[in-house]
Amino acid sequence: MTDDEQPNWDFKDRDIAILCELSKDPQLSSRELTSVLKAEYDIDVSHVTVSESIRRMRDEGVFREAIIPNEEYYTFALFEFKFNTEHFEDGWRDAMEYIQGSKHTLFYFLSDGEYQWKTVMMFRSSEQISKWIHNCYKEYGDVIANIRNSSVHNVLKFRTDPQIYEDLRGDQTE
Repeated sequence: MTDDEQPNWDFKDRDIAILCELSKDPQLSSRELTSVLKAEYDIDVSHVTVSESIRRMRDEGVFREAIIPNEEYYTFALFEFKFNTEHFEDGWRDAMEYIQGSKHTLFYFLSDGEYQWKTVMMFRSSEQISKWIHNCYKEYGDVIANIRNSSVHNVLKFRTDPQIYEDLRGDQTE
């Protein structure tokens, strides 16, 4: 499966339970997970079945695995990019690839509105943030008219709640 393909998966209760438990503790072994599924969900399967289900969901792209450092080590920043439409057509791809390929980019996405590219980035210091912005303007200033950046302080929540996977059971509302 490639990054731009949508996963094709029919969720079983077992799959949703596995995703819930792995979001609580990504280090659970398939044997430990098998015990949790039996005790918490009354799902009786072998550790081989659990392992195979995880592998197939990973291969299909149902979830992604990423190593995200503890927020105490980095300053997280939200960057929003406004474009110079006069030069956008000639240089947008190089600018986009520069941002996407930066070692500082954690999460990169498109949005509607005046600022169309947004990224969550990680830096060790505010000096690194300033240098990155300077170099970006130096290299792609003809495409990017403005970069708005906001530092993220006092991260109060940094995890996925297991309950979010319950929504996979069908069209549910809050």
